[in-house]
Amino acid sequence: MVLLQLFWSFFQIGLFSIGGGYAAMPLIQNQVVDLHSWLTMTQFADIMTIAEMTPGPIAINSATFVGIQIAGIPGALVATMGCVFPSCIIVMTLAYVYYRFRGLSMVQGVLGGLRPAVIAMIASAGISLLLMALYGQKTWPADLSAVNYISVAIVVVGFFILRKWKISPIYVMAGAGVAGVILYSIF
Repeated sequence: MVLLQLFWSFFQIGLFSIGGGYAAMPLIQNQVVDLHSWLTMTQFADIMTIAEMTPGPIAINSATFVGIQIAGIPGALVATMGCVFPSCIIVMTLAYVYYRFRGLSMVQGVLGGLRPAVIAMIASAGISLLLMALYGQKTWPADLSAVNYISVAIVVVGFFILRKWKISPIYVMAGAGVAGVILYSIF
């Protein structure tokens, strides 16, 4: 039964995550943390971090990691297939329709209307992960003074490095991980 739930959950994620992996984060969070309680928010944040660091699409990587966490290798296969299946069908259908009707202004209007929704979904996921990193919870805390200052310092320094020197995000993530290990072991 868990395998069927995994497939159906990630099928829905694959079906409704328009805009890529970052847009899928709130959908994955809703299914995995809120709806089924398969993972805690901390475990979800850890899986998202690993999914971003490993090669491949974030949604598929997270489906694989969540599937392994819930039901081992069969869970990973079922969750990954659930995530990929709707995309394959949708892409083949849309490619045919777009090729056939690409000159219509209605098609361009639909694509233009989807952009703001995708940006809002990405912003929502980013804010949830930022709150999780800074406050240890996914919603605004009642007491804003409960901020994790080590996390704030790592976020600010990482953002500064990214903007000032245009270093690859991979190096910044690796550096943030090393800084986290060092700072959290000292303090």
